[in-house]
Amino acid sequence: MCGGFACSRNALIALNSLYIIVALILIIVPPVAKSAAYVSSMYIVGGIIACGIFLFAVAIIGLVGALKHHQVCLFFYMVILFLVFLIQISVSIACLALGKDQRNKLVKASWDNSGPETKADIQKGLDCCGFNGNDTTHPDCAKLTCCKGKEQMNCSSCEPCDTKLDAVFYQGLHYSGGVGLFFSFTEIVGIFITFRYRNQKDPRGKPDAFL
Repeated sequence: MCGGFACSRNALIALNSLYIIVALILIIVPPVAKSAAYVSSMYIVGGIIACGIFLFAVAIIGLVGALKHHQVCLFFYMVILFLVFLIQISVSIACLALGKDQRNKLVKASWDNSGPETKADIQKGLDCCGFNGNDTTHPDCAKLTCCKGKEQMNCSSCEPCDTKLDAVFYQGLHYSGGVGLFFSFTEIVGIFITFRYRNQKDPRGKPDAFL
């Protein structure tokens, strides 16, 4: 019977094992990308690693609670998962519902707040120079494929980054929103299973014990 103690326990173990795998990917991949020069900004790398560590900690709490049928761990796991669910589903819906004008403002604000290393990564990755047509003078543009000569500092032949960034943002927001909604579904399932599991009697315990 899938609603039984063993099924709920195994479902929580499987769910938190999945979270641990995702967390390890978030922790391991950014330093590798940094060392391979795909990403040079420490803020981006640090932010992704921090998300991975938080997810790993939550998954460990859920895993311990599932393995030991620990009421306190299961309670805090359920509360944290519910808070994450509320934040994640709100952000996911906002990503999917973001209009073009709002997206353009977000792109401009992101560019203005980015450091030289991040801007260099963007220009190298998208093969563009500057944010718009009025912003085409950058030292890094001389290294781009679209720039005709390596010594040429004013690369007017290169496309500005605003249009390409908008396309990347649009695609990224939709992917992020879709993935966020998917994981929100797994979180609400996890909350339901945890609530049910907390109130189930452990058949391995004492016969006269309620929980």
